[in-house]
Amino acid sequence: MRFLTFLVFFLMSGFSLFSQSYKLPHLEKRGNTLQLVVKDQPFLALGGELHNSTASGAAYMRPVWAQLKQKHVNTVLAPVYWELIEPREGTFDFALVDSMIAGARKQNLHLGILWFGAFKTTYSTYVPTWVKNNTQKYPRATNKQGEILPLLSTFSAASLQANANAFNKLMKHIRQVDEKAQTVIIVQVENEVGLFNSPRDYREEATKAYNEGVPADLMRYLEANKGKLQPEIDSIWRTNGYKASGSWEDVFGKSVLDEKNPNVLSYLPEELFSTYHYTKFVGQLAAAGKEAYPIPMFVNAWPKAPGFTGVPGKYPSGGPVPHTLDIWRANAPGIDFITPNVYAPKQGIYSLVNQYHRSGNPVFIPELKQGLEAANLTFWIYGQHDAICVAPFGIDAIPADQDPFTKTFAVLEQVQALILQHQGKGTMAGLFVDSTASSQTFALPGYTVKADLVIPRGFAGAAPAEKKPTMAGGLVIALGPDEFMAVGKDYELTFTPEKADPKKSQVDVDYLEEGSFVNDKWIVSRRLNGDEGTGGGSIGSFGLKNTKVGSLRFPKNARDGYSIVKIKFYRY
Repeated sequence: MRFLTFLVFFLMSGFSLFSQSYKLPHLEKRGNTLQLVVKDQPFLALGGELHNSTASGAAYMRPVWAQLKQKHVNTVLAPVYWELIEPREGTFDFALVDSMIAGARKQNLHLGILWFGAFKTTYSTYVPTWVKNNTQKYPRATNKQGEILPLLSTFSAASLQANANAFNKLMKHIRQVDEKAQTVIIVQVENEVGLFNSPRDYREEATKAYNEGVPADLMRYLEANKGKLQPEIDSIWRTNGYKASGSWEDVFGKSVLDEKNPNVLSYLPEELFSTYHYTKFVGQLAAAGKEAYPIPMFVNAWPKAPGFTGVPGKYPSGGPVPHTLDIWRANAPGIDFITPNVYAPKQGIYSLVNQYHRSGNPVFIPELKQGLEAANLTFWIYGQHDAICVAPFGIDAIPADQDPFTKTFAVLEQVQALILQHQGKGTMAGLFVDSTASSQTFALPGYTVKADLVIPRGFAGAAPAEKKPTMAGGLVIALGPDEFMAVGKDYELTFTPEKADPKKSQVDVDYLEEGSFVNDKWIVSRRLNGDEGTGGGSIGSFGLKNTKVGSLRFPKNARDGYSIVKIKFYRY
């Protein structure tokens, strides 16, 4: 009997262990979008990237973990430094990595590892001392004047081999200590690669390679994708006669410099040459990491911002800027997607997110500028572009109660399951309105929806109208016929039916609820109507409202936070 009891216990324990065996974190196509899957479930990363040096000391980092949890982030992007994990060639110390994983686990947070290896913002400042002091074995790039630049040359097999070996050992260690827990879910390979102060490397080996012309493997990729390439590259190649071989200038046109016109791709042959060799370097590095632990990997860009008149070398030449993405895809298959760092104002954010949201390349923002505008635009990025992650940079620098992202992530944390459910289906919209563009119109099933920045209402005998808001961000999700969930504050919505029913041409609110999600279950806190609702006539004029459309106006939140409301319309 005791043996039978033990056998049953053993089998049940084995089944339990087996049931907790998950696939590795990976990307998966669902609907019309790619989602990050962690422990076999779609995962929405509410991110934050640490300042460069915060994670370099375990004791310094220890109190930061709880502060990050207070901001409602669920994923911390943190650097791992080559110089600290391999202080002596061939001798590895992963104590700092282990402390990061332990700190994140304690707060139930995930980690995105940023590999600061050969390149960080182009420069080679995070390489170990034994690499820095051996320039003969690990040579630097040079500019046209022959000046040595403070970054490793991609034309060094020794530099690639040493970097790839360290990255492989790092990923192997992470797999050994974290594969079951899956604390680490994603990895950035290097940081903002490319060349400053020069459009290409002018070392002897680099110049020889440049003079040999466009490599055959790149030409094969271009030929196979003719007419489907990014418009910037395809149009230039077409203008030059779709040549199947030749020098970089034969294929991509003469090298020109025009600093006044941002639409001119200055130094394009040199930039594409640099891109080719950076992609080869980073692609082999990613392959070495994935050989040890094949979880999603990405690269990030210091992008050429819209309207920016800089030229390659003033932004990193060879990095994954929008017009070079085809070469990155061709040469670095181990890189799962490409991301921009976004510090631009509103119009720049719109443009960069649109440029990087291309077929097969999901939106992931590892570095977003701080501030109220960016915190509100985060709703637009997640809702309008099915983003995997948005992460403000320097998340550790601002106290939780002073950081506008705290309120943004607090409400997104509640609706993350709903967001994931509606990604890629055309049933969700993200919005942002402000004093310069106070309206936004978008389509959701059955309706054209218009969002307007709120104009404070006032009437005789009431308290003074509140101060007019300067901006508002939010989400609107179609739950079913005539039923919507809205997240936000300081904006109002007008729902115009796409097809009017002549027998039931009027639209009004069936019900309006305010509530919250607890363990993904909708809990109603109050039923809204009257002065807190959207029916009963126009408060401003006490006249008859437009009965051909539905409307929604958020009730004032006592803590000036974001609200979640559910509304259903009916026709009569």
